[in-house]
Amino acid sequence: MPLITPPSEVEILRKRIVELESALANVVRSDRSVFTRRTGKLIDTTPATLLAESVPAVPEDRSPIQWSGDDQRALADAFHRMWYDHRSSTWEDTHWLGHQLLKLPLDLWVYQELIWKVRPTVFIECGTNRGGSALYFASLFDLIGTGRVISLDVERHGNPPVHPRIEYLLGSSTSEEIISAVRDQITPDDVVMVFLDSDHTASHVRGELEAFAPMVTSGSYVIVEDSNINGHPVLPNWGPGPWEALVDFFEGSEDFERDPWCERYLMSFATDGFWRRR
Repeated sequence: MPLITPPSEVEILRKRIVELESALANVVRSDRSVFTRRTGKLIDTTPATLLAESVPAVPEDRSPIQWSGDDQRALADAFHRMWYDHRSSTWEDTHWLGHQLLKLPLDLWVYQELIWKVRPTVFIECGTNRGGSALYFASLFDLIGTGRVISLDVERHGNPPVHPRIEYLLGSSTSEEIISAVRDQITPDDVVMVFLDSDHTASHVRGELEAFAPMVTSGSYVIVEDSNINGHPVLPNWGPGPWEALVDFFEGSEDFERDPWCERYLMSFATDGFWRRR
């Protein structure tokens, strides 16, 4: 008798996704509002309107679909992994004003909301890469009329964009020389926000948190990117990384609290990585 192997986690997840997609399609089909291509308008589906507009009637069965928290998380994580793994056509092909920035657009939207709310005067970015994100943040500061970016990296990648609100510092973000250079530029009146996206090992991120988190001002944030790696939910074999570092650093913290509102779009490269100083 041939051995019957149990379905793999992937097979189970694929089956569940098909079920969820079918359920979602039923919800869409049974909605009482129909968007027609012919009129381009959101129309009421009362009988008289349906006859006048020659739109087929919709089913009356509008039983709500019960989405459990586990179902939502499984579906969001599956899409997260798919989107991340198609990197050459997704996050590696994301640009701001012609400059590559390796970011999730959902996160970029949240970042502009935080910058508008906090209005930092000093934005410390650990991890310059090609400078696309530094330009993005500087552009936001142009729009609100305040703020400057101090961007740190251990090496220069190409020719990062030049902007009057950006200063690039070359060196390790955990070296005392760089830390002192940044600290010397902060005045008591500054509002400081910190953004970590350099070396993704747990030890390095922990060192950055120890150095720069104390510089964050009350009501502002430290944001830890790429905490989605090492299985949170991507790259499960990475090893301890940003997520492990931030959990270790912030556990029991009386100075910082996690802000889950920043992850309300269900997918973020900064998994559990938005921390507001009290």
